[in-house]
Amino acid sequence: TGHKGRYGHEFFRFEIDKYGTLKYANNSNYRRDSIIQKTLQLSPTLINEIQRIIEDSEIMHEDSSKWPHQDENGRLQLEIEMNGQSINIETAKISSLADTLSTEDPEGLRVLYYLIQDFKCLILSIISLHFKIKPIA
Repeated sequence: TGHKGRYGHEFFRFEIDKYGTLKYANNSNYRRDSIIQKTLQLSPTLINEIQRIIEDSEIMHEDSSKWPHQDENGRLQLEIEMNGQSINIETAKISSLADTLSTEDPEGLRVLYYLIQDFKCLILSIISLHFKIKPIA
């Protein structure tokens, strides 16, 4: 998720590959901060939990065709390849749950919003515990 604002291109990104490698990047140019990048290996138990979160969210069954396109506030992108299925979603940045209410598919965007919040919480907790830093999100 990210946007281009008065501090330039700011974003929060993470990627988990099929081998369990987590790549994390957080770019905030506020006060001329530099990009934070970390890489670590996730345990099979944690990978199974992430898969369970995805399955329980039912995001793989959502249709994003009625979701708003990215705008000047930024974009949110989610790509998942799991169990032979794949989705690639790109929509306007969702800053709060209220942003989903005035759309054509508030229920689908609510599913996406909560999934992203769950991922952010989990990933930031892992990064914080593993590296003992306080990432900005």
